[in-house]
Amino acid sequence: MSTELIEAVRSGDVDRVRSLLETGTDRDSRDSEGATLLMMSSYAGNLPIVLALIEAGADVNARDEGGWTALSKSTYNFEQKRGFADVAQALIDAGADLEAAIGYGVRPLMLAAGYGETPVVEVLLKAGADVTARNEGGLTALMMVKQKHYVDVINLLHEAEQLAGVGEGSCSTKHAPGSNVVTFLKPSGK
Repeated sequence: MSTELIEAVRSGDVDRVRSLLETGTDRDSRDSEGATLLMMSSYAGNLPIVLALIEAGADVNARDEGGWTALSKSTYNFEQKRGFADVAQALIDAGADLEAAIGYGVRPLMLAAGYGETPVVEVLLKAGADVTARNEGGLTALMMVKQKHYVDVINLLHEAEQLAGVGEGSCSTKHAPGSNVVTFLKPSGK
């Protein structure tokens, strides 16, 4: 029964989840808010359950009513105040859409950056997330994060924009007369 599976996912009981999946319980069951099992386990950062659901064929790109996917849920957990890079990587490896937008055109990279989740930002950038993508307000992930002063994330996004040939420092070093420019770039030679 899918209610049992939902409870097993919520309690983090990976053995029970596997057992129920083996009996044919619906791997794409949803809770009363429309979140799939994969979304719930991704939000909780429970990698073993995420992997069990992926192995069982759960839809990695399913969306809830707000457009959230398991990948967007893995970027930040409000209760735990952290994101889950290992879960994001597992979802990406399984074919999760890097650019699936939630409301206002916000993508997973923007979510992770906006919460200062450096490890998740690194995973998303390495996988090819579009650093130049803009939300409906015209803001990129870098524009959004600059207001929050997450220096490590700012550095990563600056680097990624430069590699994409856009952004500050990518092709021009000229600045308006009398302007002050502060650059948060990592030294080369990693």
